[in-house]
Amino acid sequence: MYNIVSAIFLAENIKKIEIKAPRIAKKRKAGQFVMIRVSENGERIPLTIADSDPEKGTVTIIVQGMGKSTIELNGKEAGETIHDIVGPLGTPSHIEKFGTAVSIGGGVGTAIAYPTAVALKKAGNYVITINGARTKDLVILENEMKAVSDEAYITTDDGSYGFHGFVTQKLQELIDSGRTIDYVLAIGPIPMMRAVAEVTRPYGIPTVVSLNPVMVDGTGMCGGCRVTVENEIRFACVDGPEFDAHKVDFKNLSDRNRMYLGEERQSSETASHKCRIGHQQ
Repeated sequence: MYNIVSAIFLAENIKKIEIKAPRIAKKRKAGQFVMIRVSENGERIPLTIADSDPEKGTVTIIVQGMGKSTIELNGKEAGETIHDIVGPLGTPSHIEKFGTAVSIGGGVGTAIAYPTAVALKKAGNYVITINGARTKDLVILENEMKAVSDEAYITTDDGSYGFHGFVTQKLQELIDSGRTIDYVLAIGPIPMMRAVAEVTRPYGIPTVVSLNPVMVDGTGMCGGCRVTVENEIRFACVDGPEFDAHKVDFKNLSDRNRMYLGEERQSSETASHKCRIGHQQ
């Protein structure tokens, strides 16, 4: 069992959870993730390590309650436990002094972009961050991203805060201004990552995305997280999760991620029904 040190909501259905896991806290690097099982009979869910504190022996994850397991995890509070956590897993982000680096986070993807932005800054890059969300209420980690940025921008789809538009529009605006951009990291929904790749492709700007396919064990054994990159099959859990955005088959990734939507919806509805019954009692 692993103890939850703190748990606070950052936005609707998005919770920041700090977990006591000393060994993982000491070893983790930007871009890596953990596999979490909330209960003994629960499924394993992959979650990127948003932050860690080796002295306290804690790792921080940010969870969006979308399916049964993430909703169950978001119901946990400080002082409670999760059954197990395994990590750090995955290949760390490739970090070097590129020059001007743009880190883009879409929605909860900002939680994944944040640790890499920190690492890029430490490596001596001029860091520009673009933090996108549908509305102002869904913007997360604004202050944290500003703290590691030379320039920080917020975009909202509805214009309720910051730049009115998509992260791709802000990125295009930066490119059109004549700025030299040496590296782009984009993490978020699949359509957003694909759109960023198409913005940077004509300019030959190196662009990396962190992929989120269906994952079961996180160690390369099940093959569930296979993705197609430059017409070759790769496993996101061990070969990634970060890949060259201009070589990723996003259609294949999207199709695979939709394979179990029906089952996940049914499972989530069952869990939600049980939760309401328990609350009424």
